[in-house]
Amino acid sequence: MPRFTAYVDKNARMGRDGAGARERKRHGRHYTPTALAEFLAGRVAAWVPAPGSGLRVLDPACGGGELLFAIRAALSERLPEVPVELVGYDLDPEGLAVARDRAARAGVVVDWRQADFLAECATLPAASFHVVIANPPYVRTQQLGGEAAQALRGQFGLRGRFDLTHPFVAAVPRLLVPGGMFGLLCANRFLTTKAGANLRAVLLGELVPVELYDLGDTRLFEAAVLPAVTIAVRGRVRERCRYVSVYQESPAGPARDTDEERGVDQAGSAREIVTPEGVTPDLPRPAVEPAVDNRWQPDEHAGGSDAATRPVGGLRPVPGAGDRLPGGRAESDGPKTSADPGLDDGEDVPDRGPFVEGADLFEVLGAGADATIRWQGRRFAVTVGELAIPPGSASVGWRMARVGHDDWLDAVSARMWRTFGDLARIRVGIKTNADRVFIAEHWGDPDTEPELLCDLITHHDLRPWRVEGSRRARVLYPYDLDHPRRIPVDLARYPRTAAYLEQHREVLSARGYLTEAGRKWFEHWVPQRPHMWRTPKVVFPDISDRPRFALDRSGAVVNGDCYWISLSELDADLPAEELACLMMGIANSALGVRFYDAVCGNRLYSGRRRWITQYVSRLPLPDPAGAPGVAIVGLVRELVQEPELAPAAQPELDDLVNRAFAL
Repeated sequence: MPRFTAYVDKNARMGRDGAGARERKRHGRHYTPTALAEFLAGRVAAWVPAPGSGLRVLDPACGGGELLFAIRAALSERLPEVPVELVGYDLDPEGLAVARDRAARAGVVVDWRQADFLAECATLPAASFHVVIANPPYVRTQQLGGEAAQALRGQFGLRGRFDLTHPFVAAVPRLLVPGGMFGLLCANRFLTTKAGANLRAVLLGELVPVELYDLGDTRLFEAAVLPAVTIAVRGRVRERCRYVSVYQESPAGPARDTDEERGVDQAGSAREIVTPEGVTPDLPRPAVEPAVDNRWQPDEHAGGSDAATRPVGGLRPVPGAGDRLPGGRAESDGPKTSADPGLDDGEDVPDRGPFVEGADLFEVLGAGADATIRWQGRRFAVTVGELAIPPGSASVGWRMARVGHDDWLDAVSARMWRTFGDLARIRVGIKTNADRVFIAEHWGDPDTEPELLCDLITHHDLRPWRVEGSRRARVLYPYDLDHPRRIPVDLARYPRTAAYLEQHREVLSARGYLTEAGRKWFEHWVPQRPHMWRTPKVVFPDISDRPRFALDRSGAVVNGDCYWISLSELDADLPAEELACLMMGIANSALGVRFYDAVCGNRLYSGRRRWITQYVSRLPLPDPAGAPGVAIVGLVRELVQEPELAPAAQPELDDLVNRAFAL
C-alpha cells in the first residue's frame, strides 16, 4: 500500500517562521486554533446520543491533539457519566510528541498511533467508532504525485481533481456506527467547486449533513484558508441541515483593483490560481422544500430533544421564540441604520441581521438568527438559512436557502430567457506557466520580433464596461494568429525570438508536462484560440469584489487572471454585440451580484468573488426582445462609449434589470 499522507501537524503552538510556513503549506499543515476546535467539538457533542456503554472517538490526522482534547471536554460536559476512548493517527513524530506531552500533563489517556491512516483505514473494524472528528491535511493531487493520486482514486472511488481531504472523508462512513457523528473542518471550496464533487458525494451518500458553517474570510487560520465546519450523521434519513455563513462586509464604492485582490506576493508575481479550461454546463438552480424560516428549529434526532436544546460550550443551538442574540439585543429589534456603532458613514445597509454590539463570533454562530458583528476589528454579516441540495446530485454546488431569497430566485427564474452558459463559451485567459519569460511591461530591443508581442489584458486593466487604453504588459505569443488551430510559429523565421527563448531554455524545458503532451518546449501551457483574439470579446477578472465586465475591441490577448467570451461564438439569432451588451448589463448590475451570491456563493477574503466559468455560466438573461431588455442594451452601448457616465447611470441600469425580470 503506498504511503499517502504528507506529514501533518495542526498544533497551534508550534513554530511559525517563514520556512516553517512554507513547509506547512507543502504538507497541508493548517493548524486548528483552540477556539475553533472547541466550537467544532461542541457542535459534534450536541448531536451525540447517550450510548448504552462507552464512546470511541477517532481523529485520523490528529497533529498535536487539539481536536481530541476539545471533543473529550465537550463530551464530558454533555455526557459526564460516559467513558470516552480516544484514538489519534498522525505521521508527524513531532506533533505526536507534543500531543503525548499534553495528554500526560492533563492525565488524559489517548491511543496515539504514528501511522498513515489512509494506508491503514481498510484494516480497522467497521462500525468501530461513535465519533470521528478531523481537520485533514489540505494537499492537492499535484503534490502527491501521479502514482499516489491514482491509488487513492482506486481505493476510495474518487474522480477528477481532488485534495487529500476527500479520501480522509471517504474513509469515515465505514468506521462509524449507525447514527455515529462526524465533525469535519476543511477548506470551504468543496461547497461550490467542481473539484468538491467527491466530498459532496460522500456527504450525500452514507453521511447526512445536519449543520454546516461556512466561516468565510474570518481568518481563523494563519494560512490563506477559508474554513468550513460540517456536522454529519451516518445512516439517517435526510433531514434539514442548518447552514450559517460568515463573511466580512465590503464597503460600498467603486470596484477595487488591488494586488491583494489577485493574491500577489511581495515580489510582485501573481500566485497561480488553477482554473479549468472550457465551459461548465449550466446547472439548474437547486430547490429546497419546504421553504425555510431564517430562525433555526431542527427536528428531533437520535439524541432526543435534550441533545438538541442542551447548551454545549456556551452555545444554544435552538433559540426559543423569545431568545435574544448575544450582546443583549433582541432579534425583533430589527436592522440598525448607519448610526450603528462601527458602521462607516454612508455604507449601504443591505438585507442583513441586527448589529450585535460586543458579541463573540462563536456565540453568534450558535444563535438562531442573522446578525452583524464587529469581531477582531472587522464587521461581519452572519447569515442563517438551510442547506439546499438537489436530490441525489453531488455535481451541483451547494447553496443556502432562505425565506424571501428563494422567492426572489423563483421570480428571476420564471422570467429567465437563457443563461450565460446557454449562449456563450466562457474561457480562461492564457496560462504561460513561465510568466517571467513571456510577460513584461518593458521589452528591450532587440529581444524579440515585434510582431510576436501582443498587448495583454490583465485584471489591472479592467473596469466596468471598458478596458483601460494604456495597458501595462505585453506578452510574447509564439503562435500563428490567423490559424484556427493552435499552431506555434517557426522559430527559424524569428531569429531574435529564437535567441531570446534559447536564453531561457532551461526554465522553459523544466515544464516537462508540456513536451510530454507533444507540445514544443517554447509554447504556452494554455494559449487558447489565437485566431479569436482579433474579434470583439467580453472580458472580466477572475477575482474582484464587484463585477467588472468590459467590452474589448483592441485585439489584445487575455491573461489567465481574467476570463473572456468571444462575440464570434455567441449562439443566438440576434446580433452578437447586442447580446454582449445585455450580458454586461446583467453581470454589472445589482441583480447580477445578488444572484451570484445566492446561487454561486464562492466568496474570498474581504468580499471578493471568483468570476469563473462554472459561476458566470449560471447568470440569468432576460428576454432581449422585451422593452426592458432593449433599453438595457441601449444604455450599455452608451456606457461602453462613455464609461465615465457609469456611476450616475447605475441606478437606471439596476431599475431596468429589475423590470426585465418583473421584480
